[in-house]
Amino acid sequence: MFDRIAPRYDRLNGLISLGAHRRWKRAAVAELALAPGAVVLDLACGTGDLAAEAARAGARAVGVDLSAGMLREARRRLPATTLVRAAGEALPLADASVDAVACGFALRNFVDLAAVLREVARVLRPEGRVALVEIDRPASSLVRRAHGLYFERLVPLVGALLSDRFAYAYLPSSAAYLPDAAALGALLAAAGLGAVRKRTFMGGAAQLVTAVRRPAC
Repeated sequence: MFDRIAPRYDRLNGLISLGAHRRWKRAAVAELALAPGAVVLDLACGTGDLAAEAARAGARAVGVDLSAGMLREARRRLPATTLVRAAGEALPLADASVDAVACGFALRNFVDLAAVLREVARVLRPEGRVALVEIDRPASSLVRRAHGLYFERLVPLVGALLSDRFAYAYLPSSAAYLPDAAALGALLAAAGLGAVRKRTFMGGAAQLVTAVRRPAC
């Protein structure tokens, strides 16, 4: 599915989020507080938005994704960036080999999120930071109804017209696989990640969750 939508993925993301997804990703990279030359893992990198933001911040990015189609698009955009095809549950990186991890709109696509977060903690150096951007469910009932109409009705229609009907019907339904704040916090803690904080955007339609790798005992 992701291979099929890769060529139009960036354009559709911009249209569906009204361009806001790039601001949210910039906020995620800013939260990482990257030092010049820091190594950043862009997990489930897609076409490389977060890797590009990390590079603009002076860091060195490594992008990992399971979709060959997405990686082809990322290579066109970022020819100098290291890009690897791999599953998040089995990252081909050494222990404590990256300074930070960023992930954009992919948590709900992993089969075993607990295993992915354990891998994130394994490859992250102690006190390294994690920034996770995801969709969210607005707390306000009024905003939630408006968001539901847009996200569950209009987004699949636009996706069907401009890209892939099945993929953009999957997008809103995939929210069912996303843990709530308490469950995600528990998964992060179990993986060895603490100091969890959450910010929301656009009335709660999107979220940015940050955490820090706890030092080894």
